[in-house]
Amino acid sequence: MKTAIAKLKNLSISPRKIRLIVNIIRGLDVVKALVILKYENKKGSIYLKKLLISAISNWQQKNKNYKIENSNLYIKEIKVDCSRMLKKIKPAPQGRAHKVRKRYNHVTITLDGLNSNNFKKIKKNGSES
Repeated sequence: MKTAIAKLKNLSISPRKIRLIVNIIRGLDVVKALVILKYENKKGSIYLKKLLISAISNWQQKNKNYKIENSNLYIKEIKVDCSRMLKKIKPAPQGRAHKVRKRYNHVTITLDGLNSNNFKKIKKNGSES
């Protein structure tokens, strides 16, 4: 089976807020991760859910011979990287100015799966050696 990758670039939520959600779903089964993202109250969970669905469809395109129900898909790797930062100036009292930094990020998800038949073959080959 081949791994599938999906990327979300220039998401307009700070990386710190997205990492709170990413740490919850890292390494989980895809079905469990979708359920968690569905009921999570944070704003970034909507974007991560769409990204995870996109990664699943990418996996289906690469692995047409395998069924998604039997493949045991899980999130192999998920990472959040910083992107650009918009710097603005906001007026403050007494003629002063405060800096506002609007942060953006990139999110990358890698999915992988083990078919039960392949898992048995791996065990048999390992025991023969």
